Amino acid sequence: MDKIDYLNNILQGLPEGPGVYQFFNGQEQIIYVGKAKNLKRRVSSYFQKSHHDSAKVRVMVNKICNIRYILVDTESDALLLENNLIKKYKPRYNVLLKDDKTYPWICVKSEQFPRVFSTRNLVKDGSVYFGPYTSVVMVRTLLELIRKLFQLRTCSLPLSYQNICLGKFKVCLEYHIGNCKGPCVGEQSEAEYNQSITQIKDILRGNIHQVVLYLKDLMLKYANEYRFEDAETVRQKIEIIEKFQSKSTVVSASINNVDVFSLIEEKNVAIVNFIKVMNGAIIQAHTIELVKRLDEDKEELLSLAIADIRERFQSLSREILIPFPIDFEIFGVTITIPKIGDKKKLLELSERNAKYYLLERNRHIEKTNPEKRVERIMETMKRDLHLNEFPLHIECFDNSNIQGTHPVASCVVFKNGRPSKSDYRHFNIKTVEGPNDFASMEEIIFRRYKRLLDEGISLPQLIVIDGGKGQLHAAINSIEKLEIYGKVAIIGIAKRLEEIYFPGDSVPIYLDKQSETLKVIQHIRNEAHRFGITFHRNKRSKSMANSALDGILGIGNKTVELLYNKYASISNMKKVPVSELEELIGKKRTEILLKYFES
Repeated sequence: MDKIDYLNNILQGLPEGPGVYQFFNGQEQIIYVGKAKNLKRRVSSYFQKSHHDSAKVRVMVNKICNIRYILVDTESDALLLENNLIKKYKPRYNVLLKDDKTYPWICVKSEQFPRVFSTRNLVKDGSVYFGPYTSVVMVRTLLELIRKLFQLRTCSLPLSYQNICLGKFKVCLEYHIGNCKGPCVGEQSEAEYNQSITQIKDILRGNIHQVVLYLKDLMLKYANEYRFEDAETVRQKIEIIEKFQSKSTVVSASINNVDVFSLIEEKNVAIVNFIKVMNGAIIQAHTIELVKRLDEDKEELLSLAIADIRERFQSLSREILIPFPIDFEIFGVTITIPKIGDKKKLLELSERNAKYYLLERNRHIEKTNPEKRVERIMETMKRDLHLNEFPLHIECFDNSNIQGTHPVASCVVFKNGRPSKSDYRHFNIKTVEGPNDFASMEEIIFRRYKRLLDEGISLPQLIVIDGGKGQLHAAINSIEKLEIYGKVAIIGIAKRLEEIYFPGDSVPIYLDKQSETLKVIQHIRNEAHRFGITFHRNKRSKSMANSALDGILGIGNKTVELLYNKYASISNMKKVPVSELEELIGKKRTEILLKYFES
């Protein structure tokens, strides 16, 4: 029997209930684990499609040599089983949960006079574990709070009733300094000790309000009995708890026992943030990263993350807040998509945490691998500017002149998002008379790319023109003459509102002021302007150095420079009112200059 007939036989025998399916390759290795409401329909869909949307799915299906399944009672059970199997076998084509850390727990030991301590190892001996906590600082803070409130033992002595009665133990230093009440020698009853353990469990569950109410009743009781020292001790405990509670992030007193999940995607990665709210305060937060293997949709990713996080943190919350609908149900749990109010704000807080995590993740990757940053910026520019390829090579042009004198232009080159200064070029305008920016732009674009074509040098992927529709149209005229229109992308950027113009489109687009695409375009535009202005000033200075005003007795170099900076040419100086000249260079120098003009 060949592989196709063998698989068809399995498909025909699949049940229609909920369950988990496993795909095996020829080496009997699990390559994919999935869940389904209807096993027969879901698994058969992989083989009924002659053309899958994803090439990765087609490759995986071709590798399937065997199929096995596990029936379960509900879809929720299927999701949990799928999650456990993915963690255990790490199939090649499944979502990768990138979170292999071991988190700390707070353990209330199953023993007489229970100890309370932190641990990373869970032992199934009847002990109660709280957590896991993503922050070691939080664990230390909680344990410090417990030590301030309650005098618990820290020793590991077997404090059985028989051993205490036989007097097998002696008090230690902790007893003498007031950190322990000495249950080992019968100084503290087991009932009193267990009352403290009950309050500790309430605190660790987030039920701080109940503990405060109990302590306030106890304080009043001691006061009524004239046990003022005991009442003061309890009051101090209440103060410690309330100070601790004030440090928690309070969201809304009306929100209790709620799990919040948000998801954001970028390429083949999804980030899921989890926030747990108890009695109106955030008591836990965690973020995980999922690597997509088969272009999974966001609904599937979020369902998998919810199952994993709730199992890991042993959450029993009866309500879950999510940003979009998912085809997933948990018995006894309400799934809500908030639109307004405090719950919506809580969801937005979770989304901000996810975005911040992604931002920090990308910064870390780019710091260790700069090529990733270039790739991300290029991809962003390609998407924002609707380009056909990455703009790895960008050239920007800018004109520079003052009242039509010394017209010049500059060409600035960026490669891989950075300036390539050895490729910068200056241009003297040769064919244009007077201040005509459009004609100047048309000339330099033609000269630049005519030379590149003649010399066989590769063209840029993007040309940026410093100017609006007029300058862009002038540049396009030259590109059409050279028959490279359509082979090179070209845009114009107008300074006033940072408008981006495209060929043939009279309506500009406005990029987000914080977008990396706009920042790169602004950078290259400003660099072209700086480079052009520098060249223009140097050229003007040379002109002034050989000026007809040189050698006039009483007119020095600084005065000549001042005049040219203000009026650019002698013909312009002759048209200026005498009073204006006197204000600029003084009365005496103005008389000398006017006599020179008359002669």
